[in-house]
Amino acid sequence: MICLDNPRDSAERAVSALLKVPAPADDLGRLFARAGHSLYLVGGSVRDALLGRLSAGADAADLDFATDARPERVLEITRDWADAVWEAGIAFGTVGLIRTGVRFEVTTYRTEAYDRASRNPTVAYGDTLEGDLARRDFTVNAMAVSVPGHEFVDLFGGMADLARTVLRTPGSPEASFDDDPLRILRAARFEAQLGLTPVAELVAAMRSRASRLMIVSVERIRDELRKLMLSADPVVGLERLVDIGVADIVLPELPALRMEIDEHHQHKDVYTHTLTVLRQAIALEDPLPEGGPDEVLRWAALLHDIGKPKTRRHISGGGVSFHHHEVVGRDMTRKRLAALRFPKDVTDAITLLVFLHLRFHGYGRGEWTDAAVRRYVHDAGPYLSRLHKLVRSDCTTRNRRKAETLAATYDALEERIARLSEQEEIAAIRPELSGDDIMELLGLPPGQLVGRARAHMLDFRFEAGLVGRQAAETELLRWARENGVPIPGEQPDR
Repeated sequence: MICLDNPRDSAERAVSALLKVPAPADDLGRLFARAGHSLYLVGGSVRDALLGRLSAGADAADLDFATDARPERVLEITRDWADAVWEAGIAFGTVGLIRTGVRFEVTTYRTEAYDRASRNPTVAYGDTLEGDLARRDFTVNAMAVSVPGHEFVDLFGGMADLARTVLRTPGSPEASFDDDPLRILRAARFEAQLGLTPVAELVAAMRSRASRLMIVSVERIRDELRKLMLSADPVVGLERLVDIGVADIVLPELPALRMEIDEHHQHKDVYTHTLTVLRQAIALEDPLPEGGPDEVLRWAALLHDIGKPKTRRHISGGGVSFHHHEVVGRDMTRKRLAALRFPKDVTDAITLLVFLHLRFHGYGRGEWTDAAVRRYVHDAGPYLSRLHKLVRSDCTTRNRRKAETLAATYDALEERIARLSEQEEIAAIRPELSGDDIMELLGLPPGQLVGRARAHMLDFRFEAGLVGRQAAETELLRWARENGVPIPGEQPDR
């Protein structure tokens, strides 16, 4: 045990210099000490502090704690201190708090394990910090610092593992994964997120316990996959999941790509091509307004070719084709994300990009009409910028001349979009006549006929651009006559 405030030698001074305890943690620790309870900063908070990823000031991010106090006692101690309290995790021994914008999660010492037939962990409270740390997922998350005393506890060599960039479990990896199979996905995520390489015995246990993931709830699996995709290098984690057979359970469309030869014959298989596209898409990411990686773009890059296995056809000359794989891929993407219970808005965005990613290849050398360009922009809607990045990332050919030609052609398309945008608001194209206008001019009630008329006027808008209201009304009346729709005040032809 090391006292961070009074290090005894150079090694302890080095730890003290690295591990700066956030001031809000000490505030909460003093509150628990006055109430006669122990409180420790634990898990990812300590790990990130040692890695220099945790703020030590009042703007500290989420902080995790372990205590000997039971949840009901935690609520009593913090009732007048916290600005807000939530009890969603209290069944698992966790009380959530917010104080001056900092989020705290305080969990009673515990042990947890899965019943073979259960999707949820059973929780039993423990009595010691040592027992609590022993049941944690990995040694790098099994370190603790007392607050406000600042005594550093590292019973399983977590700090040494961080220094060696390896991932181990405090005890037997098989027992750890039996306790909570989700830790298999967490291991892959930490490899992608923190650059920690699982030791050989950990990898073996991940492989042997992969089927245990079938008892874990879809929501927990989804959340881990989303975190993995937002990691610094998700490809590393994804490759691990494929190699150990876990992807066959949680994301089977990905390993299914390994047997399909890319139609350009520039890659070993579509799987390799897909991971290259993902890395290239990440390199093109722009910072989002809310901060952080672009999850929608990353998932679209990962899933853009999952329709290829089902559409693979051999053609004369020894080649293969994947006609309409973007349509099949769209449907497969929606099905997979629905199975993982992704939010609808995220699913819709990813699915749209998968569907549109191939359309540019019909552009040729610029043969598209302005109408086709308008449709491209309209169909992409608010995801046009992401579509640009996905299409550019999808070029993985090693033929330099071909790559330069594709890039130049897409440059030309973007320039055309910019020119049209200067003339008209093509990013928000809509008919020059609204549904109300159509009903008034044709004397129609709301219904399918109005929808058909509006769809025609949208097509007309794509083809003709902005023509003005009078010309738009003339076109609507022409369409009505052609389709036998009565026009108020006009005698039908006999």
